[in-house]
Amino acid sequence: MPLIQISGIHIAYELLGKERDPAVAITPGGRFSKDSQGVRELAVELASRGKRVLIWDRPNCGASDLAFDGPGESRLHAETLVGLIDALELGKTALVGGSAGSRVSLLAAIYKPEAVSHLVVWWISGGFISLMMLGAYYCCGSAIAAQNAGMEAVAQLPVWSEQLRRNPRNREILLNQDPQKFVATMERWAKTFIPAEGSPLPALTQADLNKLQMPVLIFRGSPTDLFHPAEASEWLHQRISHSELIALPWPDDIFATRMAEAERTGDGHFVDWPDLAPTILEFVSTKRAAA
Repeated sequence: MPLIQISGIHIAYELLGKERDPAVAITPGGRFSKDSQGVRELAVELASRGKRVLIWDRPNCGASDLAFDGPGESRLHAETLVGLIDALELGKTALVGGSAGSRVSLLAAIYKPEAVSHLVVWWISGGFISLMMLGAYYCCGSAIAAQNAGMEAVAQLPVWSEQLRRNPRNREILLNQDPQKFVATMERWAKTFIPAEGSPLPALTQADLNKLQMPVLIFRGSPTDLFHPAEASEWLHQRISHSELIALPWPDDIFATRMAEAERTGDGHFVDWPDLAPTILEFVSTKRAAA
């Protein structure tokens, strides 16, 4: 498994397809790995149709290093993605991702728009309940454990088990964190999930969104998906004037179905993602990238 250092963080990644083909970067959701069912399958579909596809483990995911720098975890991931694209010399790259992957792709495109040819996002997290649940899951449990019992207690939490199992450096990285600084980081990161006034999404200004001059495709969320509501995708589409908004090719209750299955099997949140390959391919192949 290839590893590369980006800003001192070891990142696990894989490239599929021919070297000179146009690049596409896929970012999974949650803290799930590039090896999650459906991610590689989507990459294979895109690579078989003339794309050079990057799949990767974000910091704090899969086999990559743990890292606790930056104003927020999603921003850390976004900056790392841009750095990875640059280090691998992929050139202008189409960013595609769902759930947390949509957030990271969006922030990466805002952070360095000149590196991005196209932006394709789905399962956009939004709404107060969804965002507060994310802050609690990603940050609050770890902060409470660190405050009450120190970093060894954090290392025992299920949320870090895969990362510690797959990367032998990660236990030392985690245990070397100062508990009080770690708690402060978790509090800072949790705040990034608070939606802006009048918005279903974490704070994004219109000036931020105006940087997205590349072609943008948004898949509409479901009116019955509490985690990725239609409201979030529609709000984003309204504020990116040139974006396209289309329906997902799945039933409205698909995310709830996959969550229930994942509770039983431990994987499968993204098993349907290869279904998006034809639409992604058509969009990135026919929509002219910004100069």
